[in-house]
Amino acid sequence: MCSRLEVSMKCMIMAGGFGTRIYPRTSYKSKALLEYKGKPLLTHLIDKIPRDVDILVSVNARFVADFQQWQQSIDRDIEFCVEEAWTDGQKKGAVSALDFWIDSNGIAEDLLVIAGDNYFEFDLSDLIATYDGQNTIVAIYDIGSLSRASQFGVVTLDDYRIVQFEEKPAKPSSSLIATAIYILPPRVFPYLARYCSAGRRDNLGDFISRLIAIDEVHAYVFTGRWLDIGSE
Repeated sequence: MCSRLEVSMKCMIMAGGFGTRIYPRTSYKSKALLEYKGKPLLTHLIDKIPRDVDILVSVNARFVADFQQWQQSIDRDIEFCVEEAWTDGQKKGAVSALDFWIDSNGIAEDLLVIAGDNYFEFDLSDLIATYDGQNTIVAIYDIGSLSRASQFGVVTLDDYRIVQFEEKPAKPSSSLIATAIYILPPRVFPYLARYCSAGRRDNLGDFISRLIAIDEVHAYVFTGRWLDIGSE
């Protein structure tokens, strides 16, 4: 696999959801701002993003003031993309929001996409160095259990390529799962727009599943601790 040491890149952190899986903890606070190991999840993510990568955070109108207050605690420039949603029923959904912000912000760089409820300990610089600048790459984790894998998108690999993706299969073929950590090259943005125009709106994993059917998608398998807050 080729390595690309220098990339022009932005990062979009998807934190516009309402955390309905873990109500009532998220009734008054975004899931991305819940604390883990002494600081908000979002701070853990920001700390891992290389300094030369511009950061955008997709948030909703209900919690935007909390995010603005949180921003005062970190030493990074952050651009908030505020969705005019006050309830779960009003939100665009993760896929539609991503497509909307790419278009409305005129993003033409490689895009690192991270779900705001992720916690991981691997070095994002390693993922970026593995990215070849041409093909979507997905961070893959061995969750170590077929029963637990059934809660996520399960992948089959052929060397470094993802050749199959099954969303929450009843009988997983492996314990390798796709995390919500991707790098998308600009050439796949039109695929995302067409996907959304067909009415898809929420699950980023479903878009990756569709992309695998029409394009080459690579895997970055990492080790260390990873959590999807809300499924643990």
